[in-house]
Amino acid sequence: MTDENETIVAQLPGEIEKYAVIGIGPGVGTANETQNLISFICRRYKKVLVVDADGLNCLSQQKDLLKQLSPGSVLTPHPKEFDRLFGEQQNDFDRLRTAIENAQRYKIIIVLKSHHTAIVTPSGNVFFNSTGNAGMAKGGSGDVLTGIITSLVAQNYSSEHASILGVYLHGLAGDFAANVLSQQSMIATDIIEYLSPAFLSFVQYRS
Repeated sequence: MTDENETIVAQLPGEIEKYAVIGIGPGVGTANETQNLISFICRRYKKVLVVDADGLNCLSQQKDLLKQLSPGSVLTPHPKEFDRLFGEQQNDFDRLRTAIENAQRYKIIIVLKSHHTAIVTPSGNVFFNSTGNAGMAKGGSGDVLTGIITSLVAQNYSSEHASILGVYLHGLAGDFAANVLSQQSMIATDIIEYLSPAFLSFVQYRS
């Protein structure tokens, strides 16, 4: 279905329950109509949501929606988005502690993006990622991560495993891209281009 509004995201295809997972946020904006749409999705959709970017900004303006998220949903904020959602934090340690509290409270996965991204689970476990580089700190990189996690959930990975694996592969693809193109010149789409060797490297390592 094509959205009748040409400038904002305001409509969804019917029967959203048929989708195995929904990833939402990158590029959608925060117009009132979009906020209403995200509110509808949070209240109506009972499977995993992967929420990033403007999706998080919309949640920060309607914080009661956090209680409506299906268990196992995934939020992928960078520090500023996190603070808008859960209140201003003094430092990374406070931010991580708050992430643990809210992952347990709302039964969600919080992927707290940083130099060493932390994946925080509803059980209180925290996994720190070891891949990635400074060249990935560019516009669109987080959007790629949202797509990777969403695709893994669609392939029947649990949202926890999809988040851990997705963050690792995202960083690994970024490392491959940086090794060939340099951290200075690589852009977000290069991460997509190097996902294939990242997957192959991971499979070969496991075997």
